Amino acid sequence: MRERVVLAERRGARMVRTRVEVAEQTEIGEALIGGLIRAQFGLAVRIGFVVVAVVAAIPALFAVEAVRGATLLGVSAPWLVLGVVPGPLLYAAGLAYVRLADRNEQDFAELAED
Repeated sequence: MRERVVLAERRGARMVRTRVEVAEQTEIGEALIGGLIRAQFGLAVRIGFVVVAVVAAIPALFAVEAVRGATLLGVSAPWLVLGVVPGPLLYAAGLAYVRLADRNEQDFAELAED
C-alpha cells in the first residue's frame, strides 16, 4: 500500500500561491506590498524626525553663552559644531535607514515565502 505525503506539497503550493498573489497584484498581494510600503515610509519618517530634531537643536546650543564663546585649537565652537556634527549624523542616519530597510524587505520576503 502506498502512502502519499501531503505536507510537503502543501508547503510548496502555499509558497507559489503567495508569490503569485504578489506578482499578479491580487487584493492579498496588494495588502502585503502596502504593508511593506507603510513600514518603509514609517521608518523614513522616524529617522528623518531624529535628524531634523538634532539639526534643529544646534542653534539652541549656540544660545548658551559658554558654547558661543568657547574655542578649540583656535576655532570657535559654533563653527566646529556646524562643520563636524552634520556629516557623521547624516552618514549614521543613512546607514541606519539602509540596514533597517533591508530588514523590512527580508521580513517581507520571508512572509511571502511562508
